[in-house]
Amino acid sequence: MADQRNHGYASPMAKVAFIGLGVMGRAIARHLLDAGHGVTVYNRTTSKAEAWVAAHGGQWAPTAAAAAADADAVFTCVGADPDLEAVTLRGDGCFRTMKKGALLVDHTTASARIARQLAVEGRDRGFLVVDAPVSGGQAGAEAGKLSIMCGGSDKAFASAEPLMKAYSTRIVHVGVAGAGQQAKMVNQICIAGTMQAIAEGLRFAQAAELDLDKVFEAVSAGAASSWYFVNRWKAMAAEEFDEGFAVDWMRKDLGLALDEARNNGATLPAAALIDQFYAEVQAMGAGRQDLSALVRRIKR
Repeated sequence: MADQRNHGYASPMAKVAFIGLGVMGRAIARHLLDAGHGVTVYNRTTSKAEAWVAAHGGQWAPTAAAAAADADAVFTCVGADPDLEAVTLRGDGCFRTMKKGALLVDHTTASARIARQLAVEGRDRGFLVVDAPVSGGQAGAEAGKLSIMCGGSDKAFASAEPLMKAYSTRIVHVGVAGAGQQAKMVNQICIAGTMQAIAEGLRFAQAAELDLDKVFEAVSAGAASSWYFVNRWKAMAAEEFDEGFAVDWMRKDLGLALDEARNNGATLPAAALIDQFYAEVQAMGAGRQDLSALVRRIKR
């Protein structure tokens, strides 16, 4: 039994496979290792897996299937639906070697469709599957303070929750398979609207020749404040856009939300418009900049 006093809980030590060592994945995998679990990592770029093991310990595997062999739990955190399909269902994907009763926790921000597909495919193979996209960005992942929105059966969620506590401060079981991804879409829709409002507010303050520090002091304590206002206003004012979550990824996420809305009949006029604004930012060559670069399309 590994005692996780730092997180206020105890969970049996598990044999874990972690697939995808991007900005989020490498931090989450580290927290699992620090919590006392045995961690084997896989990354498409082998050098990243080797570097992670050299820095933190554990071991690396040459394929997702090899990493997952005999694992109690497999975690995935990759780019998009095609990547997720590749590391689970195709070729040397983890579903080929996962044992009956094993757990898949997917932290990819992906479509609800593939989340439901993995849940069905997993059930047919005797696996438990949770779609568990996260919010909190790189800083939240590094600090172990992510918020996780989960979809899946009660049994799957109960199996995943103790493991996820190693790197999160809030875990919510939203509903059935796909519901976690849909909740993440709500998150991104709200972020898009908030960021556009902050961008317009900043440009208004600049046009009015206001002291931007004083505006921040006044607004950040009021009803218009938000996480993005507090954490991005000053960087946006300085035209610095290297804070974290990229414009390209925001466009991917808004695309998922807009596709899902077409399926469920929801109307997203503001999200659709802001998605096009982000397309303009991409056309400026700023696709890898932080999503707060949205302000660049509004002239000073």
